[in-house]
Amino acid sequence: MWHKKDREAGVVPHSSIDTGAGWTKSGWHGWVYGWKLHLATTVGDVWIPLAARLTPANVHDGKLARTLIEELPEQARFVLGDTHYNAPEVRRACSEGGRFLVASGRRGPYPHIDCGVEVRRILHRLRHTAIENFNEHFKAIFDAHGPVPTRGRLDTARFALGAVFTYQLALLHRHERHLETNRGLKAFLRAA
Repeated sequence: MWHKKDREAGVVPHSSIDTGAGWTKSGWHGWVYGWKLHLATTVGDVWIPLAARLTPANVHDGKLARTLIEELPEQARFVLGDTHYNAPEVRRACSEGGRFLVASGRRGPYPHIDCGVEVRRILHRLRHTAIENFNEHFKAIFDAHGPVPTRGRLDTARFALGAVFTYQLALLHRHERHLETNRGLKAFLRAA
């Protein structure tokens, strides 16, 4: 553990600590120290990573949103995001690219009763299902449920973004051969 007071004092209590990483609080895992893989994926029968970036875990999702949005193909007309993407700069990035942002986390008491709330609920459910299932699928394929085997931003980016690229190549290969894209992908990649 690298506590804030030690970090501010420049004291690294153990040589295994990755000093480039950062702390963040996860709603699911509590406090986490490490790196964050920011992903934009398709929402559909096949989850395809369209854009990815690696940052220290304490980098806010909204801060990277513009970069991810700018990398999306023109065919991506709707950007579905959670609360962190419901920000003016993210809306501006979508608008500049001719896209529509549908983000959850509208502020105010529940239940929301404004125009569009039912559509947002449906799209949020689709986004949540796609990204949560993709994250689990991706982590299972690349054994990324625990610490990654790298340290430092560059090596960790090579590992994480290399895994994204490998996943994309595997999907392309299976698509070109008219194989099921999501079934058996882990075994396929492990055999390669």
